[in-house]
Amino acid sequence: MLYRSVLIWLSLVATAATAQEIKIPDIVLNQSGYYPKLEKSAVVLRAVSENKFELLSMPDRKSVYTGVLSEPKTTGYSKINTRIADFSSFNQPGQYIIRIAGGAESPVFKIADGVHHDLAVAALKAFYYQRASSALDVNYAGKWYRAAGHPDTSVYIHPSAASKNRKADSKINVAGGWYDAGDYNKYVVNSGISTSTLLSAYEDFSEYFLGLEAHIPHAKNKVPDVLTEAIYNLRWMLKMQDPADGGVYNKCTNLNFDGMIMPDQATSKRYVVAKGTAATLNLAAVAAQAYRIFKPFPEQYPGLADSCLLAAKKAWSWSVKNPNIAYDQDALNKMSDLKVTTGGYGDGNFEDEWTWASAELLASTGQQEYYDAFFARLNAPVSLPSWNNVGTLGYYTLIRCEGQLPEQYKSVTSILKKKILGLANRYLAAFETGPYHTVIGASLYDFAWGSNSLAMNQSILLINTYLFSKKDAYLDAALSNLDYILGKNATGYSFVTGVGYKSPMHPHHRLSFADGVAEPIPGLLVGGPNRGKQDGLKYNDEPELSYLDDVNSYASNEIAINWNAPLVYVANAVECLQKVRKK
Repeated sequence: MLYRSVLIWLSLVATAATAQEIKIPDIVLNQSGYYPKLEKSAVVLRAVSENKFELLSMPDRKSVYTGVLSEPKTTGYSKINTRIADFSSFNQPGQYIIRIAGGAESPVFKIADGVHHDLAVAALKAFYYQRASSALDVNYAGKWYRAAGHPDTSVYIHPSAASKNRKADSKINVAGGWYDAGDYNKYVVNSGISTSTLLSAYEDFSEYFLGLEAHIPHAKNKVPDVLTEAIYNLRWMLKMQDPADGGVYNKCTNLNFDGMIMPDQATSKRYVVAKGTAATLNLAAVAAQAYRIFKPFPEQYPGLADSCLLAAKKAWSWSVKNPNIAYDQDALNKMSDLKVTTGGYGDGNFEDEWTWASAELLASTGQQEYYDAFFARLNAPVSLPSWNNVGTLGYYTLIRCEGQLPEQYKSVTSILKKKILGLANRYLAAFETGPYHTVIGASLYDFAWGSNSLAMNQSILLINTYLFSKKDAYLDAALSNLDYILGKNATGYSFVTGVGYKSPMHPHHRLSFADGVAEPIPGLLVGGPNRGKQDGLKYNDEPELSYLDDVNSYASNEIAINWNAPLVYVANAVECLQKVRKK
């Protein structure tokens, strides 16, 4: 997911889709459709002389609604003019198009209950397709079935990871887990936020997830599929902890990225590399959260909850003794002939990891030590979560678990809610005034690496705000970013593979590239417009158009588990909450 070696691309030139600038469509909208009772709007991207628009029912093309277009808007960083066609007041289920006099028409779209159900299922099942060390059975994977690769049962201890009990070049078993992104390596610091986001989705909407099936292999054990899938990666994360001291290795990796081949053809030596504070606190947080969640499942997972709490506490203790050990790949490579060139996920600031881990342990144990560690960092500014900025995940947890906290700690949640509200209100203002009627895109800086993940994490923050405030405006703003990634954007793409009438066909994803299947694995959220253009390909100059559906475009068209996890949360959250709003 991080910058790729140029050497990888030498094998792709002959087969890659040609990089071309995007043709701006006339009218863009959510290609999955709209809920009857929630906000509904489309964006007109061509100049029109008329101020009105119509909704026509299909296939009879009968006019069923007339609305007024907004005044033209611009972003301030782009030359693109937009006009909003808002039809939120129309709530009749059916199939429709938008027409503007003079010839502009939208594609067909639908208004219906449960309109994002298929997306919600596909986004979750995408994690099954990312499983390492496992064959994917045709009965579950369909035409994307495959042989097992990267067994990871005999992974070497890299010199940077050597310790008294585990010598360099000895072997350990770290089988399982998810492939991180378009590559075949596994990184604890990215698994942390990804696994936690799935677990948080369950914590916030547990009753809903009891009825959601993603058609993945599991025993008939009455465990929701979202937890079955999260456990597959959780067990790998636990294996990455050194049982002797509680420290956690940063990643399981090749020395170099694999080529664009299937997993069973990738046979390079694998290593676990260097323990670090960020990785160890990630495990502390996720394992503490898992303890709460799996404690009610003692028959299905005997001993798992207790093992998770023990691992979390050991990871915390190691981190207290080693509070500032950064993973610096360049420095480590100067100390060894076994040089690692895969994604570093380097992070030199651990205050956010301390905040998150202390919050999870406090919510699970109620112990003073963890409250003190959390409270000491309470003055830090609130910011949107990402793999290297996880502090706000702890805020979500303590607000979510407010009722279960010891009485003396409950007062802190009012402070956390106020801080979350401050950021949510900024997003709400962007939604109400923005040229795309979305939260994402208010700032030029929104169009960075993984911009679509930024959109989904904005929506998670807004949904959390809605859950404690009960104000509908926050849910509408959250839904606007789902509209964005599903087509209501300047490119006209739905950025989720297999969803919508115009979605990515050539993601930077080894599994989709090398499997011989024309269609990519479905349910994967690609990175999206990225004005950084780090891969050196030719993009449109407008920031919101800096996207290419090209396998070479790792800067805009790669996939990653920490991008899909917030999609799982948001898609399933709105599916659950639209049922509440319609009553």
